[in-house]
Amino acid sequence: MSKILALCASLIFVLAACTQPSAVLGPDGKPLPRVYRIGNASQVQFRMLDSVNSLRAAAGLGQVQLNSELNAAAATHSKDMAAQNRPWHFGSDGSSPLVRAQRAGYAGTLEGENISETYETELQTLSAWMAESGTRDVILASGAVNMGFSWFQEPNGKIWWTLLLGNNDVPQLRVTESVAANQS
Repeated sequence: MSKILALCASLIFVLAACTQPSAVLGPDGKPLPRVYRIGNASQVQFRMLDSVNSLRAAAGLGQVQLNSELNAAAATHSKDMAAQNRPWHFGSDGSSPLVRAQRAGYAGTLEGENISETYETELQTLSAWMAESGTRDVILASGAVNMGFSWFQEPNGKIWWTLLLGNNDVPQLRVTESVAANQS
């Protein structure tokens, strides 16, 4: 009899190990989000770039490329949103996305900015942006040729995402011989 009880107890422990852990519930009774930790940070921007370009290609639009100035503006704003503890398009100093891009040295036209406060991956965030017309319009801006993308992850796992799209196809000023000749 004790062998049967021991066998049953062992079987219960084995079966208990096979079940999935129950979700931790928040104060509202809903499951708390699972914390996504950014592991291979060097690949995050490229995954987002590839995904954005796939969406743009499906819409018949040209590809965008990463731009270091827009990346810097996005990184600065992601950290600033975390410091303010609110997702919005204005910096703690009142700066707009355009001003932040200019401060970072971007000389082109800013097409738009998408932001998010989430515990989700960059691709889940992109999916949420595509589900809303305003943020989808930024991703599918027809004039965009540059993209800046960055994030800031808090120790608790919350991630602040910023995506900027711009167009730096600005006409270059040329000095011609006739202008130089008129000055002599």
